[in-house]
Amino acid sequence: MNSHLARDRSHVPPGQVQRILVTGGSGFIGSHLCRRLLTLGHDVLVVDNFYSSSRHNVVDLLDNPRFELMRHDVTFPLYVEVDQIYHLACPASPVFYQRDPVQTTKTCVHGSINMLGLAKRLGARILLASTSEVYGDPTVHPQVESYWGNVNPTGVRSCYDEGKRCAETLFFDYYRQHQLPIKVARIFNTYGPTMLANDGRVVSSFIVQALRGDPLTVFGDGSQTRSFCYIDDMVDGLIRLMNSPREVTGPVNLGNPGEFTMLELAKKVLALTGSDCPIEHGALPSDDPVRRKPDIGRARELLGWEPVVPLDQGLEQTVAYFRQALAG
Repeated sequence: MNSHLARDRSHVPPGQVQRILVTGGSGFIGSHLCRRLLTLGHDVLVVDNFYSSSRHNVVDLLDNPRFELMRHDVTFPLYVEVDQIYHLACPASPVFYQRDPVQTTKTCVHGSINMLGLAKRLGARILLASTSEVYGDPTVHPQVESYWGNVNPTGVRSCYDEGKRCAETLFFDYYRQHQLPIKVARIFNTYGPTMLANDGRVVSSFIVQALRGDPLTVFGDGSQTRSFCYIDDMVDGLIRLMNSPREVTGPVNLGNPGEFTMLELAKKVLALTGSDCPIEHGALPSDDPVRRKPDIGRARELLGWEPVVPLDQGLEQTVAYFRQALAG
């Protein structure tokens, strides 16, 4: 089908059932997003190569007649018919994206080109799950969308940081050159049930260490900060952005503006798990950001969105999940 003959699927009326593609849909955020979309009555197609995700995250959805799972690597073209595309496919934790950095860059760049090409052919609305890592080790605090970032282009994290920056470039070039209806979300640290125990993210790492009785590993002196958004809030933000007016392209920061040091987080986890494990300090990873906090003024204004789940409440849910998962 030629692009100029494609049906414009970007203005599907609210409430109407849509066929929605979620790349990377068996990952942490993707699997939660799929469940919410199914609850809203939509048909959901997941494509995933399971490099950094688990089929187990969506196996309970396979009997749902409105859900379909396809093993596919987005660095290769995909030919399907959908109304919306949530493009989440990419390993998002250093453990996975540094394992094969060339493939990570290819996923960010080739994967985005393929999904943008699909959206162009279909006239479909497409959302990019970008990242707060595009800001690098920021010199502006809190981070606003107009800040261009402070990123090392040749470091060990650059396959992901620069890969996502290039993906954003591609999205906006398709918007300007082909008038493609795009949405770009810059996702800050997100946590909750179904996180992988071995992905190296600080929340899951601390919880698993505490539950196993191991020392909690804090890098540096623990004064570096992060902001943690509970998964239910993040999914709500992504859906609001996708269904916002066409002229709202982003980028839009999605994250919780509450800022905590790593030592504060470690102590919260120890208290919630009832653990008396010691805290050990290790060397800071290369190019690890010192401070990270989103300015969400744009999300509040354009989407009417802000997080509602406080960190203590979200951590309780996450600890309960890992307690059960490790016991099994």
